[in-house]
Amino acid sequence: MTLLLLSGTGEAVAVARALAEEHRPVLASLAGATRSPKPLPVPTRVGGFDGEAGFWRCVQDNDITAVLDATHPFAERITRRTARLCAERGMPYLRLDRPAWQPQPEDRWVMIQSEDQAAAHVGAGQVVFLATGRQTLERFAGLAVAQVIARVVDPPQSPFPFAGGRFEVGRPPFDVASEVALFQRLKVDWLVVKNAGGSGGWAKLEAARALGLPVLMLERPARPEAPVVETVAAALGWVRAL
Repeated sequence: MTLLLLSGTGEAVAVARALAEEHRPVLASLAGATRSPKPLPVPTRVGGFDGEAGFWRCVQDNDITAVLDATHPFAERITRRTARLCAERGMPYLRLDRPAWQPQPEDRWVMIQSEDQAAAHVGAGQVVFLATGRQTLERFAGLAVAQVIARVVDPPQSPFPFAGGRFEVGRPPFDVASEVALFQRLKVDWLVVKNAGGSGGWAKLEAARALGLPVLMLERPARPEAPVVETVAAALGWVRAL
């Protein structure tokens, strides 16, 4: 049995480490969104599958017998496609989906279902800090009337996709104190985030709470009908039971 581990999260790293220690055959797959990802302790492929045919080529070439999807909660396309393909061929599939963040009493969250809804809440000239990643920036084009600052991990190789915006390069992890200092230096009026869950991105939300900043919280996309767990321990239990 060889497990295909769809990666890109801290949970995927934890799963890979545990399975490597157990000497279980695993092939990790990274989408390649980050130019210098941290290496995983298991064999790793980088890049998309080039459609359904490419996915099945990967399965066949690597003797894949099960798929554990530990991609980002907003990796909607790969999750939907993989769940459907595995269901069609009867291949074991499990989604590891960490719990979503929940607001605390002091938080000023405004929940939105799509990026284009952000513009309805932001005034002209306000400073908006986007912590939503590079891939979906174009969807925030309605914020062109504001001053948009988008944080990215890698130095940009192309200009900002719409007027009124610029990039801020920063590589995690971030702590609360540095996030507070950054938001104060930039004079941020709004923080915009995806409800990714997990501990890695929580510092920016604590910083917003400390500063009384309003947060536009993008809700997660709908999940396909497929088995799902919320913890690394549960995912490892599933793999060991295969």
